[in-house]
Amino acid sequence: MRVGAHVPTRGRLARAVDYAEAIGADAIQIFASNPRAWSPPSLRHSAVDEFRERLDRSSVEAVFVHSTYLINVASPDPAFHRRSIDLAIAELGASAAIGADGLVVHAGAGGAGEREEGVARAAGAVREVASLGGPPVLLELTAGGGGAVASTIPQAAKLLAAVDHPRVGLCLDTCHLFAAGYPLDDPDLARTPLDELRDLGLADRLGLVHGNDARDPRGSRLDRHEHPGLGAIGEAGFRAVLADPLLREATVLVETKGRENEHGRDVAALRRLAAAV
Repeated sequence: MRVGAHVPTRGRLARAVDYAEAIGADAIQIFASNPRAWSPPSLRHSAVDEFRERLDRSSVEAVFVHSTYLINVASPDPAFHRRSIDLAIAELGASAAIGADGLVVHAGAGGAGEREEGVARAAGAVREVASLGGPPVLLELTAGGGGAVASTIPQAAKLLAAVDHPRVGLCLDTCHLFAAGYPLDDPDLARTPLDELRDLGLADRLGLVHGNDARDPRGSRLDRHEHPGLGAIGEAGFRAVLADPLLREATVLVETKGRENEHGRDVAALRRLAAAV
């Protein structure tokens, strides 16, 4: 299992690798551009070269890029939908440039009461992006808020079937799954979503796991992360999830706010919980 965190670049890509080594991570996730703006990535060749050279000399084994938060591949607004696709294409290009292992894109949300239409829009958008080449596009299941296209494994199966592209996979977030109603806080039932992946033939489509605890109760539909083991999922739940054979060779990244020492504790906590089985 590769364990790491979403890390800052601090204005310079190579600093993400320095940060990763400081917190003991062997995998990282970064933003390629401002996560709260429509500006496409602007990566200088020198910065990309420096990042890749620094990466080659480091202990970091996997790199993922998280797309801009504004992107909604299922948006019912035609202009917003097009803008989302174009920005995702630009971010996929940046991901390819730095040698990333995947681009994480939220599965998106449509209008109220139009799940099928939302699935169709999301599928078309993701297929267009993935068809351009580069690293895999990993669809991240959401916490199940209004209009959510995919927050459960069966919904993810329908979305992947609609996309119908081999370079599209899944990113599961433990906080999102818990918020959507999965019983990750019950050690006897915590593997339910992973069992569903196997039952639906999607085990090989799992490309990344976000190992976040949840600040809110099961089924809250709220996407609020907590440090691993310190939230409503708890240590027993995390031990049960991380013990699943499907995750033994996976990449698990924590996405929590905090300083370097806090991220170091989170990475260490995930490793400890995974080894405690």
